[in-house]
This record gives sequence, C-alpha cells and structure tokens, in this order.
Amino acid sequence: MLHPSYSDLMAVANSEVEDGEQPVVQSRYSIVMATSKRARQIIAGDAPLVEKAEGKKPLSIAVEELYNSKIKILGDDEEE
Repeated sequence: MLHPSYSDLMAVANSEVEDGEQPVVQSRYSIVMATSKRARQIIAGDAPLVEKAEGKKPLSIAVEELYNSKIKILGDDEEE
C-alpha cells in the first residue's frame, strides 16, 4: 500500500487550483507518471529535495517530495 494514498497526493497536487478551475491531476496515472519521472531524475544524479533521503529508494523520495509540495505537477497548458 502506498503511503500517502493516491487521494492524498492528488489533493496536494491540486491544492493550488482555484474553485471552478480544472484540477491539474485527475487520475492516478498523473501521479504515477510524475513520480516516476522525478525518480528517474534522482537516479540520474539530481539531489533529493527532502531531508533524510539517505537509504530510501528514488520512487519513495519522489512521492515524499510531491507530498511535501517540493515538486509540482504542471497542467497541459503549462510549461516546465
């Protein structure tokens, strides 16, 4: 089981969306794609953005970064 849950991660990712706007994250797929992309960046040598990352797997670090709002998922109309 993933902790935090997908619904918790979706709530964090959509926390900056104003009422009436389309949510940035609408499915688990978006969470999976974003965290896997970040995990690949960590594997390639990017520094983790959270403390106590030593000994954790790259995907766990990426999930923690998303949950702590250290990374953000951009919508289709936004550029990286």
